[in-house]
Amino acid sequence: MVRLATHIWVGAYLRRLSAETVPAYVAARGDATAGAVLVKVATLDGAATAWQRSYDFERDARVWMELARGPEAEVDRAVAAQRRTDPDLWVIEIEDRAGRSFLDAPGLE
Repeated sequence: MVRLATHIWVGAYLRRLSAETVPAYVAARGDATAGAVLVKVATLDGAATAWQRSYDFERDARVWMELARGPEAEVDRAVAAQRRTDPDLWVIEIEDRAGRSFLDAPGLE
């Protein structure tokens, strides 16, 4: 299976969010070709959730798994810890009261 370069996937994801009028931005740029991606969704009420890609061996598929959920400051600390261990990590931040990320949409898996 051929994988897209990360910067292409990120660009497409941001366009998808924009089409759904969901505000999002790149908070940290990682390796353009093979950097991992972390998505943080802030619900603008002081809470947030962070998602990261993982591999599900049972389903033989890449999936989005929850990294952290709770007060936004705690989620930010978890994201910062991930960035310290992986400087090639991309971080996309979404601000949406409904908590939409569209990570389960076709083509984003």
